[in-house]
Amino acid sequence: MNLLISESPLQVLPTLAVKVGLNKAIILQQLYYRLLISKNIRDGHRWFYKSFEDWQAEEFPFWSVSTVKRAMKELEDDGYVISTSAHNRIKMDRTKWYRINTEKLRSEHFQKTLTPGEEKVDASVQNDTMEDGKTEQSHCVKMTPAITKEVKSNKKDNVEMTLDVASEIINYLNQQTGKAFKPTTKATKDFINGRLREGHTVEHFKTVIDTKVKQWLNDPKWDAYLRPSTLFNPKNFENYLNEAPVAKPVKPKQTSYTPPVLDFGKGEE
Repeated sequence: MNLLISESPLQVLPTLAVKVGLNKAIILQQLYYRLLISKNIRDGHRWFYKSFEDWQAEEFPFWSVSTVKRAMKELEDDGYVISTSAHNRIKMDRTKWYRINTEKLRSEHFQKTLTPGEEKVDASVQNDTMEDGKTEQSHCVKMTPAITKEVKSNKKDNVEMTLDVASEIINYLNQQTGKAFKPTTKATKDFINGRLREGHTVEHFKTVIDTKVKQWLNDPKWDAYLRPSTLFNPKNFENYLNEAPVAKPVKPKQTSYTPPVLDFGKGEE
């Protein structure tokens, strides 16, 4: 069993954790990463939207929903995060949109500072506050994007590549179940991308589908659970994957040895 960086890690600067608290630092860092790749620009700012349930299921499965909600609310109350539901297309939709209050970070000694040779990015820098009121520049000069395995680009070809993978997986699910799920649904894409970030492959998805189809397809009680939200959920996926039967190696047939029969009754010819 390997528990040392066997999947995509969440990264956070110690100085940020000291400043706002560990839980809030993790959420703030992950929001920062999501904003880097977000295409949702409103009022001149880049926003990212997600429900508390999705934050917990897809980003922080080691916490409860209430823990995520409490930490996010504290970030909003402290002024580090700005949220709104005004950008939803439907007024009844109360899903929150988030962005980081960069002015607040700068006022708290998070300044844009680059060491020689570093690429200039739109990232904030955190400084340590000393007892005499002066600031000591941290050796880490920029907030590091949290997830390292996922493709960090907004280019069209990368978006299309992700959609192609989702299409292959969902089309396979539809073929095996006779259903009509769409690979373009946001929740479905989030579940698939989440498992891909953990290092799973398309073949792993197909193995999970095959395993549960064999168990549930002809069962009226379980057939309804042959859906992306169940099969690809972070709480279920790895368990389902490990239910797949492992083929036993075929042992080569052992042929019995028959010793030759010697006839000593015959003389030499």
